[in-house]
Amino acid sequence: MDSQTIHRSVLLEEAVNALVTEPGGRYVDATFGRGGHSRAVLARLAPTGRLIGLDRDPEAIAAARALDDPRFRILHSAFGGIGAALAEAGESEPLNGILLDLGVSSPQLDTAERGFSFSADGPLDMRMDPSRGESAADWLMRAEQQEIARVLREFGEERFAKRIARAICERRAEAPLRTTAELAALVDRAQPGRREPGKHPATRTFQALRIQVNDELGEIERCLDQVCELLAPGGRLVVISFHSLEDRIVKHFMRRESRGAVLPKGVPVTGAPAPGRLRLLGKAQRPSAIESGSNPRARSAIMRVAERSPADGAS
Repeated sequence: MDSQTIHRSVLLEEAVNALVTEPGGRYVDATFGRGGHSRAVLARLAPTGRLIGLDRDPEAIAAARALDDPRFRILHSAFGGIGAALAEAGESEPLNGILLDLGVSSPQLDTAERGFSFSADGPLDMRMDPSRGESAADWLMRAEQQEIARVLREFGEERFAKRIARAICERRAEAPLRTTAELAALVDRAQPGRREPGKHPATRTFQALRIQVNDELGEIERCLDQVCELLAPGGRLVVISFHSLEDRIVKHFMRRESRGAVLPKGVPVTGAPAPGRLRLLGKAQRPSAIESGSNPRARSAIMRVAERSPADGAS
């Protein structure tokens, strides 16, 4: 079965309901993937509405170009470069909403040649844009043991980071790691007998390397730093995260931008304090039990929504 046919967007209705407030407005799906959210947004838009998709994966770009709708265009860019990509494309008007569906997509995981998954053997690549940057195999060949351990510990929350990093360095001294099966087997051997129930021993290592190779957390921070300037007053920011590292960045950003200026204790205040640029909308939302049961990749998802405040004088 083609990977596009089995891809299911997580929190589809909830995200689109939160995002689309003006049917004739301008929206960005900054993580197009295979277009599940984009198609749902287009179904809500009026003929005067507009949707711009972003993705850095060439396969996602190819899928987007098959979407025949005059209200839609696709831009080949990582979402961390959202501002520059929109400006270069001449899309300078304020936005009514920005959607971020973070992490790796189902087609990326399910295509062995992309190297994201240990479930099928393939090249140890993991790049979301294979035309740029270095692969996971190349990074593992050059990184110092201490750096590999740090990445596994911080990005994968791997308890045995030092042990796995040492095993990687011992192996590469003999021959480079080039396939996902080789790395998965090495991680399996490097860990002690006790395992997490229902989880492959290499899960955390593969997550950590994917985040490192694609600078995923940096992309999130760079994008969030730009969204307040891109959104029109009342425009919505909707973010779906899939693990705690992503969600922590999003949560802290939204809370910080909703508080506004915070002065040090003891500083005299004259007049009203500067308002926040965002207003939090509701609580964090998780998939229903029905969705989680039918789509295992939805189980860890969490969605947060904020609205651009006009209180700071934005127009």
